[in-house]
Amino acid sequence: MIKNLKICGISDPKTLNYILNHPYPPKFIGFITNYKKSRRYVEYKNLKNLININKKQTNFVSVLVDPSDELLEKIKDLNFDYYQLYDVGPVRTIEIKKKYKIKIISALTISNKKDVDRYKDYLEISDIILFDSKGYHRSESFDHDLLEQVPNEVNKMIAGNIQIDDIPSFKNKDFIIDLSGSIENNEGKKDINKIDRLLKLFANT
Repeated sequence: MIKNLKICGISDPKTLNYILNHPYPPKFIGFITNYKKSRRYVEYKNLKNLININKKQTNFVSVLVDPSDELLEKIKDLNFDYYQLYDVGPVRTIEIKKKYKIKIISALTISNKKDVDRYKDYLEISDIILFDSKGYHRSESFDHDLLEQVPNEVNKMIAGNIQIDDIPSFKNKDFIIDLSGSIENNEGKKDINKIDRLLKLFANT
């Protein structure tokens, strides 16, 4: 069965409060911390205020692309449980994890089997391995069948243009499902009605 859900790209208090107070909240909520190309990016001052909240049983995730030492020092005391790291090698990942005593989601961008095989480099380091598309801030897909080779014991999260109606098809998979674009309106803002539908569907899958 699906392990859990992550809703990514939250950037406003109204949506965040709605999710946290939902009868079926997700296990993870992600915030785009340093990737300015993303329309979901939240500037530091706003981010600090946004996540200074009782997150209840939900884990807050800082989504970071190749973060600098300066940025990591700046955010180290914010209300995060995980750092989700893109474009960060194993050695640097260990360094970040040890220094900041934080749980790590290592994000691998996938287009072929070779990309998938990189998970082996992070097995002893990362708490969760995220398999994502090459799209970064764009909602793009990849072939999820490529993950069939990854052992069940690996704590897997998957992203990449997953739609709400795809959720039932994952019911026999041991994945954490990560959604963002599919729960937005045509203007790129999170849609509370879509979030509600997602969370209820997940709870009944």
